[in-house]
Amino acid sequence: MPLSEHEQRLFEQIERSLAEDPKFASAVRASDPRFHARRRVLVAAGVVIAGLALLIYGAVIKTPPLAVAGFVVMLASLGYAVQSHRRSQSPDLHVVGGTTSRRRPRGGRSGRRGSFLDRMEDRWRQRPEGHR
Repeated sequence: MPLSEHEQRLFEQIERSLAEDPKFASAVRASDPRFHARRRVLVAAGVVIAGLALLIYGAVIKTPPLAVAGFVVMLASLGYAVQSHRRSQSPDLHVVGGTTSRRRPRGGRSGRRGSFLDRMEDRWRQRPEGHR
């Protein structure tokens, strides 16, 4: 149902006043899970660089345990960054009162989605009818 002209003007006025309020903007940004995920990706990128520096330093001074520790730090940070990036791209993140929730998977399964074969079976069932 479309808004009347009066309602549209009121809506635009409210929108302008909220856009000009820096306190409101920071509160909305602070409760956005994508903002936090983006920050985690940036922190992880910094730790990856530190791990790379540790790896190179350990190789230069010929200390294999230090180089291996740098590699492990890099690998763990990359995993954390990828996980945070995937969470930030998730379409089922909801910002309601600063909390996030995930939809339950179909088929009554709890927790994470099933194995690769389960996902492939779901795709097979959801394909268009003309491709059988």
